[in-house]
Amino acid sequence: MKQILPQALLDLIEEFGALPGVGARTAERYAYAVLKRDPKRAESLGRSLSRLHSRVKVCPITFALIDEDQEVSPLYEDSSRNKKLIAVVEEPLDIVAIERTGQYDGTYHVLGGAISPIDGIGPEQLHVPELISRIKKDGVEEIIIATNASVEGESTALFLQRYVQEAGLSVAMSRLARGIPVGVDLEYADQITLTHALEGRRSL
Repeated sequence: MKQILPQALLDLIEEFGALPGVGARTAERYAYAVLKRDPKRAESLGRSLSRLHSRVKVCPITFALIDEDQEVSPLYEDSSRNKKLIAVVEEPLDIVAIERTGQYDGTYHVLGGAISPIDGIGPEQLHVPELISRIKKDGVEEIIIATNASVEGESTALFLQRYVQEAGLSVAMSRLARGIPVGVDLEYADQITLTHALEGRRSL
């Protein structure tokens, strides 16, 4: 079968398709959208991509993403933030979700993933020892385990709880409450969500 599309466009489709959650049709739409845009906008996108790895680095304390000219995360340096409270999240973008609520004034610790044997991710791949060091250094009083409500997230939360306890640290540990999302019928809720909804029930 003859090649229908130009090679440069096929190459871009392939790159978009390699991104997580992007299927073949979506990759084609993304690539074609870039092609249809003003060439200057496409060049701007290319420059942003080429500078991405050189201009973004990881905070050595919180493992959040920071600018190349920053030493540590601005949220950690902020004197108005409570360093005795840490929300432990799986990935850097989880910080953005919590910050958008405007209801949290503590700091963060990014694990760098969740325990998933099928993906070859074990506790040794996560930033857990560094978390223990922070608890001691900053005199942390509470850890909020804010991992995802998935099998991997739950396994990671249980591991963290045991790890901190076995380290002999006197620190309170809590877990983000889970419940039934608004607009979702009970019959469609998964077992983990229902379990947490029952555990987190409150009186009326």
